[in-house]
Amino acid sequence: MTSISTSAQAHTFPLWSDEPAERDLLAFRAVAETVADAIFDDDLDPIAVGLSGAWGSGKTSVLELVVEEIKNRSAEADGKVLVVSTQPWRYDPVVGPKESLIAEVLGALNGEFDREDPVGKAGLEAFKKLVKKINWTKAVKMATRTAITMQIPTLDDVFGLVNDDPESLEGEKGMAEFREHFQALLADPALQHISRVVVLVDDLDRCLPDTVVETLEAIRLFLSAKGMSFVIAADEDRVADAIQQKLKTPVDEKDDETPAKLYLHKIVQTTIPVPALSRFDTEAYLFLLLGKAGLDDDAYVALVEKCDELRVSGGGLDAIEVAEDSPLADHLVTAARLTPILYEKFHGNPRRIKRFLNDLNVRQSIAGRRGINLAPDAVAKLMVLERILTRDFEQVLDWLATNQLRDKLDALDAVANGPTASAEPDPEAAEAAAPAATEVVKTGSRAKSATPAEESTPVVVPDEGFTDTLRRWAKLPPVLDAAAISGYLYLAASFAKIEVIDSGLPERLRDLAASLTSSLKVDRSGITDVSLQALPESDARTLVGFLGRRTRDQPSIQKFSVESLLRLASAQPAVTADVVAALRSIRGVDIEAATVVKLRPLDEATFGPVLASWKTGATLDSVVNSITVVEKAWGNHGN
Repeated sequence: MTSISTSAQAHTFPLWSDEPAERDLLAFRAVAETVADAIFDDDLDPIAVGLSGAWGSGKTSVLELVVEEIKNRSAEADGKVLVVSTQPWRYDPVVGPKESLIAEVLGALNGEFDREDPVGKAGLEAFKKLVKKINWTKAVKMATRTAITMQIPTLDDVFGLVNDDPESLEGEKGMAEFREHFQALLADPALQHISRVVVLVDDLDRCLPDTVVETLEAIRLFLSAKGMSFVIAADEDRVADAIQQKLKTPVDEKDDETPAKLYLHKIVQTTIPVPALSRFDTEAYLFLLLGKAGLDDDAYVALVEKCDELRVSGGGLDAIEVAEDSPLADHLVTAARLTPILYEKFHGNPRRIKRFLNDLNVRQSIAGRRGINLAPDAVAKLMVLERILTRDFEQVLDWLATNQLRDKLDALDAVANGPTASAEPDPEAAEAAAPAATEVVKTGSRAKSATPAEESTPVVVPDEGFTDTLRRWAKLPPVLDAAAISGYLYLAASFAKIEVIDSGLPERLRDLAASLTSSLKVDRSGITDVSLQALPESDARTLVGFLGRRTRDQPSIQKFSVESLLRLASAQPAVTADVVAALRSIRGVDIEAATVVKLRPLDEATFGPVLASWKTGATLDSVVNSITVVEKAWGNHGN
């Protein structure tokens, strides 16, 4: 096992640029080497190679590796290999794609003439004749905006070449003459130091049909010239679709060799697919992206090399030895947890994986600045729900809106991972907390330790119709607590422009409920005792149930909601039993000391069961002490 040292300090998710990585994190070097083999094969000269893959599959990264491979092999080549990189989707729309591509190739060749040498000067004259074939009337318009035409000898020369009636490329004669002159130019003694010209065409599949076809036509102009090589990085199916739309060729979904593809294959002799990431590749890529922050260059190179070794040997990432308390150890765990779902849902697409991690970083940063402090693995789990399992995300938001989040999460966890000891000491309290139309068997919080008797008690959890994807998601660590994630879910809902509204709460009571749970005293005091007394008993019961369920889901509001529950019991004695049940449904582990003290002036016979319920689950010393204080006060009253 290889130990990787780390100097990382903080466990954070870095933001990654969409630009190709400086290092090969995707094991694409084998693909790049295969492309280079074709470029340097004299029997395939000239050649056009397709590099096909979906958007975000890593084609640009492969091209970067091809450039590196060309540089490495050029030392042994007979002459210089001139590399020209172009992106047709960035061409100036004022200028034709054909002119733009030709201008880039000629502009690169222009820099290779030795203007101090007679041979170079003679070659430059041949170069100028070739330039006349291009409709520079259009191309010169971008001279002030791009570097393409600026690469012609001088700006004055460019304007001097403009001819409103040029011997253009638009006719067959013009194309044939261009090929002839271009071949002669490459063979000119002034360029004898150039062994071949390699043009790397990226993002052709982003272009409109007109640009796609004209770019391919420009490539076809060059392909009769020995010493020319093209690598076209694009999704072959998208390029074929663009050709079909432009040329109006027949469409036959059953035929792999449609006229559009035949047209493309006439230009592109062979296509090398960019492979989707395997499951191991996905996990390694996640780990390497996460592990970059805080590592120096040497340590990171060692990490990349170790992953490459394991990819070849068939080993797993657990063979990488890291300190248990280091961020890398956390990253290994996070990568392992996220891989199964991301591998399946993103189909091994590197860009989508990188974007997911970037979104994760942004979301955690915003949440933290809003006081929502969740561990990175918890945010990652919630992001999977939000970004990938969108229907299930809406279901969870509905639980949040209807104040069933805690009970549903507990039940889901029990179904997915097996039941745990119940933290609910009283089944009646659980029934009061759940909506009337929903049967939920609580499993409580895993954070609470159970007594031996509780541990031995089997807990039966009914199948509540959770989707398979939700069950699978629930298996992802860590176990989520409703109180901890409620704030995040509200934030995520706002980003998704989803309104979180309890549709089960009658509209006439929604404003009243909002005021009773408001953190603003002016809102709560605006609801008078008289107005509470005037409520129909059925509405009062509905409000009590709502306040109890919401406090159980979001204990942070208990300072306001418990006060409102007690006001309802005072204003409407008929619902006192409902209030008691609602208070008992709040877990003792979530109760605050100040909440306990609110029971002190109340009747022990009525609210004693509430205190007993909270006492069973209380863990904080301050809460236990407050319970003792209330018990003593009640005892003194009895004396």
